[in-house]
Amino acid sequence: MNSRVQAVFCSYPQEIRSNLHIVRKLILATASGIEVVGELTETLKWGEPAYLTERTKSGSTIRIGWKKSVPTQYAMYFNCQTTLVDTFRTLFPELHFEGNRALIFEVTEELPVESLTQCIALALTYHSAKKHNRRTQSA
Repeated sequence: MNSRVQAVFCSYPQEIRSNLHIVRKLILATASGIEVVGELTETLKWGEPAYLTERTKSGSTIRIGWKKSVPTQYAMYFNCQTTLVDTFRTLFPELHFEGNRALIFEVTEELPVESLTQCIALALTYHSAKKHNRRTQSA
């Protein structure tokens, strides 16, 4: 973890920090299990930890964070110009969403690891899946 990302994690309250560390590990573990994704770039976007498929360009950026204005929640954000959150909403209606840009988690609730892993995998392969679908449709 680079020092700028680490500083942001350290600025979060302990309970939020612990939960976001779990989410971070889940993102990294999911990425390592998908060959097309390759190594992720961990950086800051809008002052929050973000994970990019910078080398392979296989997926869409995933950002995680916490807002002081909603102290009991943390979130995983996706590019609102994609269909990712709509897809997640269809596949996992039990999850909590914010518009077309985020999955929202309560500190007091258990993290839905299985569903979240699938959402992460879909985000990290979003662009490669679109390219594959276009090739398949034109064949």
